[in-house]
Amino acid sequence: MQSFNHLITTRPHQVRQVLISDLHLSLDEPALVQAFLTLLDDCLALPALKRLFILGDWFDVWLGDDVYLSLSEDARTLHWLTPIIVKLKKLRINGCEILVMHGNRDFLLGQLFCNLFGGELIFEPYTLAVGQQKYRLEHGDALCTDDKKYQFFRRVMRNRLTQWYLLHKPLAKRLAIANKMRQKSQKNNANKAAYIMDVNDEAVIEAMTDSDALLHGHTHRPDIHQTTNDKTRYVLGDWRLLDKEKRQAKVVAVIGAVTVDDSANHHDDEFGLVEFTARVS
Repeated sequence: MQSFNHLITTRPHQVRQVLISDLHLSLDEPALVQAFLTLLDDCLALPALKRLFILGDWFDVWLGDDVYLSLSEDARTLHWLTPIIVKLKKLRINGCEILVMHGNRDFLLGQLFCNLFGGELIFEPYTLAVGQQKYRLEHGDALCTDDKKYQFFRRVMRNRLTQWYLLHKPLAKRLAIANKMRQKSQKNNANKAAYIMDVNDEAVIEAMTDSDALLHGHTHRPDIHQTTNDKTRYVLGDWRLLDKEKRQAKVVAVIGAVTVDDSANHHDDEFGLVEFTARVS
């Protein structure tokens, strides 16, 4: 697999779009936050970058935009999210669209937070044209149809009335609910067969009916699959901290990149999975 770090040093003018998923950022994971800031620095150095997609689970948990928006100016200055917002805003000013999709952990993320950096909240499925092909983008949890309990939970949590109810609860209550849900999820997942938490083949085929390719995250199983209907399914990887016991650890992730193929005269776009690596202290 090609290295993203190599791509931005050898072909920076050819990178048009970057697609990432499953960062699971939080105050408790400073290495992941540092790695994302490194990626944003890389994106700022790409002269022709037009879009950055964040396809769900950007945050490990999101209890509502008001958690950040209600902070005083002094509190925001010290908040771990502020450096991210600053860099994203610079990226948007440079002409790069920032498109954010809900995941199963940050489904309460709203447009008000995205407005802070000029981003846009998008909804699945999202169609992306890559050359002459239509790519279907989604987080991926809706494809895991073998997990009946989770799909029921997902329908309840994505309901607007449920979200209205949660967002009108005090922050402490929301935090308690989130912690209880996380503990229950961890307990349930420990007893599930591996295939149940992966995508269902029939759900994939149905989802790709009107698309040439499918791109998603969620499963934390980065790979490229050829489906039975001769189409391609790309799976983005989660962001992982490695070598954390060593002096300088690193974060790795499998992300997507759309580049321009200028080896021929047609200047067509191409999509590929690449490995992003960031050294963190």
